[in-house]
Amino acid sequence: MNDAMKHPVITDWDDAYANGAYIDGADEFVPRWAALAQQYREELSALGRVETDLAYGKTNRECLDLFLPAAKPKGLAVFVHGGYWMAFDKSSWSHLARGAVDNGWAVAMPSYTLAPEAHLTRMTDQIAKAIEFAAKKIDGPIRLSGHSAGGHLVTRQICLKAPLKMAVQKRIAKVVSISGLHDLRPLMKTKMNETLFLDEDEALDESAALQRPVAHADLVCWVGANERPEFLRQNRLLAEIWSGFGVETEWHEAAGKHHFNVIDDLADQNSDLVQQFAP
Repeated sequence: MNDAMKHPVITDWDDAYANGAYIDGADEFVPRWAALAQQYREELSALGRVETDLAYGKTNRECLDLFLPAAKPKGLAVFVHGGYWMAFDKSSWSHLARGAVDNGWAVAMPSYTLAPEAHLTRMTDQIAKAIEFAAKKIDGPIRLSGHSAGGHLVTRQICLKAPLKMAVQKRIAKVVSISGLHDLRPLMKTKMNETLFLDEDEALDESAALQRPVAHADLVCWVGANERPEFLRQNRLLAEIWSGFGVETEWHEAAGKHHFNVIDDLADQNSDLVQQFAP
């Protein structure tokens, strides 16, 4: 008996990466995120536990918000937003710091320069600078998480060829990539590349799945079980490849979750996702 299985050939790469088209009420998420984020900033601001628009670089998008727990932080947790490297900034995601903050972590959320103004290599450099800036303010271990494009930007920080300073990189204990993109070569086949300007060299250099990881940082790849098949594939891909380099890896498919609501559990300190990220 032949047990071989065939993977379907992808012929429409734009459809493979189209999330909103397959999510009911997709247009409602962006304003909801913004409202929840503003509410959380106001809540912590009233308690004197948030520092906003801290400049980690010289350009206007090189800034971050820092959310602080009630007591001395256990360490630093960093969340990097998604948006296909072309959309959003830190202001839409503040509420996702709640789970880690409630568990005693300081949470940094950076913005970064978007395409087409910046290439992905520059964004990776900026996130490294943001982590280094926040690491000077907060002692202890560092944990990273990012969603979609943010998953790419945080996993790049624990590659051997990463822009992050070694002293800071050694403090990273764990990275949780949520719906992350880890092999960027397929994106060159999408219309998005008219904005991203990825070429073969940059796609190779910026794909975490094609890089060697550091050995000391654990990796969790997390995705919604109802996401597009390409995101399920990308999720498994990195965990499986990096396990071959002696890294402790896990991959999860969260039941009932799609690309837009898979991040909601970051606001709940007791959720499985927060227990992976910042318990």
